[in-house]
Amino acid sequence: MLPKNRRPTPPGEILKYEFIEPLGLTQQQLAERLGITRVRVNEIISGKRAITPDTAIRLSRLFHTTVEFWMGLQTDVELWNAMKAGESEYRKIIPLKTKKTNREISNETE
Repeated sequence: MLPKNRRPTPPGEILKYEFIEPLGLTQQQLAERLGITRVRVNEIISGKRAITPDTAIRLSRLFHTTVEFWMGLQTDVELWNAMKAGESEYRKIIPLKTKKTNREISNETE
């Protein structure tokens, strides 16, 4: 569940404050270990570039985390941004009333 009152922490901030700084790495050192450019690392940290599946795989291997951890952080930010950008449009959508499925009816009678 996304927080309602604040934007989720971007993956670049997590990368910087939870991994790079505590380990005493420079952006150049991280880039070399990941096999990517320092510019790419800097853009991720500064929030100008998203974590891609490729980057998530590289980070998960280097830091013994999961790909899902990095992709989840990115997805949370992207969903938050989309919800805020389209909030007024999304409010115009009227949900359909649906019939209960047989499974839902069965669960009610148990």
